[in-house]
Amino acid sequence: MKKLSAIITLSLLSFMCIHTASAQDDKQSKEQKIEAAIKEKVESKRYAFIAQTAIPMGMRIRQLTSDYELKVSNDTLEAYLPYFGRAYTATIGSSDDGINFKTTDFTYTSTSRKKGGWNITIVPKKSGDTRQLILSITSTGYASLQVNSNNKQTISFNGYIK
Repeated sequence: MKKLSAIITLSLLSFMCIHTASAQDDKQSKEQKIEAAIKEKVESKRYAFIAQTAIPMGMRIRQLTSDYELKVSNDTLEAYLPYFGRAYTATIGSSDDGINFKTTDFTYTSTSRKKGGWNITIVPKKSGDTRQLILSITSTGYASLQVNSNNKQTISFNGYIK
């Protein structure tokens, strides 16, 4: 009887070890596929940053409920992002509603990070107030965006790459 219970215990333990190893392999395979897809998007310069959280300077963090994004393609940069914070100058007759522009005139610089991922600096030429966009992307697709303006405080966003 003791031998039978020992055999059953060993069988259960070996089954659990095999099942756990299989689940870990599936998880690693899935992560590798995600990393490869993100790498392809960043290197081809065809992706969208989806903002989920806005972090204005000196204000509380705001969860975003609407679809706000920064679209990057080889020849076009399009921003539809909210703005919370202090504006240093006001334009008369303007109903400024965030960081909204579409341009084909911009510089794009991408550098790899030490622990995986990319740091991307985008300088739009004719986008109104926006001076520079700094995008930090992890290898798994999470990202943060910092928007520097000429006449507004800096604002940051957290989100993901689609």
